[in-house]
Amino acid sequence: MKLIYQFFIFWFFLPFFVISGDDDNKNLIFKGCANQKFPDPTGVFSQNLKNLFTSLVSQSAQSSYASVTSGTDNTTAVIGVFQCRGDLHNAECYDCVSKIPKLVSKLCGGGGDDGNVVVAARVQLAGCYLRYEISGFRQTSGTEMLFRICGKKDSSDPGFVGKRETAFGMAENGVKTGSSGGGGGGGGGGFYAGQYESVYVLGQCEGSLGNSDCGECVKDGFEKAKSECGDSNSGQVYLLKCYVSYSYYSHGVVPNKIEPISGGEKRQHTERTIALAVGGVFVLGFVIVCLLVLRSAMKKKSKYDAY
Repeated sequence: MKLIYQFFIFWFFLPFFVISGDDDNKNLIFKGCANQKFPDPTGVFSQNLKNLFTSLVSQSAQSSYASVTSGTDNTTAVIGVFQCRGDLHNAECYDCVSKIPKLVSKLCGGGGDDGNVVVAARVQLAGCYLRYEISGFRQTSGTEMLFRICGKKDSSDPGFVGKRETAFGMAENGVKTGSSGGGGGGGGGGFYAGQYESVYVLGQCEGSLGNSDCGECVKDGFEKAKSECGDSNSGQVYLLKCYVSYSYYSHGVVPNKIEPISGGEKRQHTERTIALAVGGVFVLGFVIVCLLVLRSAMKKKSKYDAY
């Protein structure tokens, strides 16, 4: 009986243990590190960078967007920005942003420990991003494509392209007007998450963009999604000042929360892992129970045989 009790305790906690390890908001999407490193013999750049990270992480507990300049001297100042996805709560935003400073050092290096500082870097997670550059570093255009992900080209719906086009138009208008398509919104910069029939879209701009510029940036993002991904059933396009994503669900299954495609794919994998784990434990428990019953029956049989 004690063994059976232990088994059911294990079975109850296993799914929660597996689920707790799956945090889509902190999935790494991409990293961008400048090739140039700036000599920092006095440590002033690295100290400004550390102060910048501390300030950005602190502000992420109250806001989904902030732009900070660390350092009073224009020649050594460091400028940084963070942006969280518009449907994240403050605690989720903070949890996401707080992971990035260590990732910057790990993925890009040049944090000052070796006497050099990487002049610019960006780390994009599924739920947030953080970027910085040393003052005077030449930035690229706000609509320059930094990264893209395209899904499979297996849409059998002849109306897919038209539905996607309508969904794109809704998102372009939504980020300008602040209207939401069922996915929530808020925070700095325009944000839209919603769907048109079986096509789900998300668009968000950096908080420094006005409504009109945001709409143009998102429009450009969707144009790049069409040219880069063609008729793929999903896609993500990241520009410097905005990003967009879309997903097509052929069976019309509505997700509880619009998320970047990579997060959804990982969730499906996790759900399969949970199902296999729970199923395996259930089978194991059934076998144990059968063995215990068989053992009990054998004991009774032995007792009767003794008489």
